[in-house]
Amino acid sequence: MLKKMLAISAVALFTFASTVFAASAAGFTTTPGIPSNQAPAIVAPASVTPEEAEALQYMREEEKLAHDVYVTLYETWDLRVFNNIARAEQKHTDSVGYWLDYYRISDPTDGNGFGEFDNAELQTLYDDLVAQGKQSVVDALKVGAAVEEIDILDLQERLDETGNSAIQRLFENLLAGSENHLRAFASNIQAQTGDDYAPQYLSQAAYDEIVSAAGRGAGNGGWAGWAGGRGGGSRP
Repeated sequence: MLKKMLAISAVALFTFASTVFAASAAGFTTTPGIPSNQAPAIVAPASVTPEEAEALQYMREEEKLAHDVYVTLYETWDLRVFNNIARAEQKHTDSVGYWLDYYRISDPTDGNGFGEFDNAELQTLYDDLVAQGKQSVVDALKVGAAVEEIDILDLQERLDETGNSAIQRLFENLLAGSENHLRAFASNIQAQTGDDYAPQYLSQAAYDEIVSAAGRGAGNGGWAGWAGGRGGGSRP
């Protein structure tokens, strides 16, 4: 009887722990500005729609694109901002990968190497961005800002299309991270050129709203911590 009771308790504990883990395993944070161990747990829905599955697959590759672009540009220009944000992007793509595995959705990055993508449009975008980013330091920083703007727009669109609470939290976290990264690249562009950054994909109003939200804290720390010139800069 005691063994049976212990076994039942162990199963119940495992079920509870698995539910909480599934709710918060989306990666670097659970709610913008709230430490992961203080955010309220959510219960992940049991299934996803075909559209939600496609959204996860697409964002998996788009986050990988950001990572691979930034690694390449860091190797080209030795700007620490690229190295710092590339590490964050690896966390982002791992976060999406968790939910692909959780929902047993095929992973489009399986079998692909660095700079390789299943999605033909993302492959072309990656090639074009790397070519542009290798032209100059300022071009590289503008590429970084463009990647984050594209990411923001894609995440906003997919957030509007899902009612899945786990995917919503994942995408909200990714969105907060992208906004931080955009502010970081804009800050570096201003430091390099003396001019304010002009958005390439977002409307000016949408970009201004993101900039005005600086300091609210989300994802991977305050945006100012990402600044840094060639081999320089530091994170507090």
